[in-house]
Amino acid sequence: MDNKHSIGVFDSGYGGLTVFKSIAKKLPQYNYIYLGDNSRSPYGDHSFETVYQYTLECVEWLFAQGCPLVILACNTASAKALRSIQQKVLPVKYPNHRVLGVIRPTAEIVGDFTTSKTIGVMGTRGTVNSESYLMEINKFFPDVKVLQQSCPMWVPLVENNEHTSPGADYFVDRYVKELIAKDDNIDCILLACTHYPLLVPKIREVLPAHINLLGQGDIVSDSLVTYLQNHPEIESQIAKEAKRLFYTSGDPVQFDTHASVFFEETVHSMHTDPGNSK
Repeated sequence: MDNKHSIGVFDSGYGGLTVFKSIAKKLPQYNYIYLGDNSRSPYGDHSFETVYQYTLECVEWLFAQGCPLVILACNTASAKALRSIQQKVLPVKYPNHRVLGVIRPTAEIVGDFTTSKTIGVMGTRGTVNSESYLMEINKFFPDVKVLQQSCPMWVPLVENNEHTSPGADYFVDRYVKELIAKDDNIDCILLACTHYPLLVPKIREVLPAHINLLGQGDIVSDSLVTYLQNHPEIESQIAKEAKRLFYTSGDPVQFDTHASVFFEETVHSMHTDPGNSK
């Protein structure tokens, strides 16, 4: 496979595969390279500086594979690193490359799913503490109230394939109820972590029926369709051979086992070390 014409998709681990799954389904004709930085995940509890450094290393690794466009399919990376990469790194070192995240496309439409003008956001500590969703949603829907809830146990449950176990019930029930208790008017909850779609069946069991539950896969893939239509200078560089490569900074055998659950297809990955690629 010629790597010089692929869309790069990055996540700290497996979660971005839920977004990649939607992108590949909606835009199956393009070539893709997925990179999971599993050896250093989860990113949620790391500092801004650490997440920025890790994300930049992975983005530059994907650039080195020839990807002119990289999607940060990770809310923590999008919250803590995207803006700095876009504003400080790309103009100086990579003026012909583009990096997109998952927060802005979600913020652009999330207000359309609430009638009470009250939204709940569930994410990692890193995403919640960054207040990125508060700021971005306010830009597009200044009349919408946003309540946040960090869910520190959800990613470990999913990463360890415990999301369907009875042990997950307690933490799903706990975090959902803590969020709802913050405002009775919440009628829409955004799952602001790409791991969380695997917990949707359990979330729906404890969520009141009138509350909309939004994932990010379809939102981000729809946004990418529009972006490529509006940026032919990028779209024309992407090979249309429907090929996919998967890389992990962790153990490929372990990655393939878990990734196949997230991606809902058999995955065969290769090992790489983006932190020592220079």
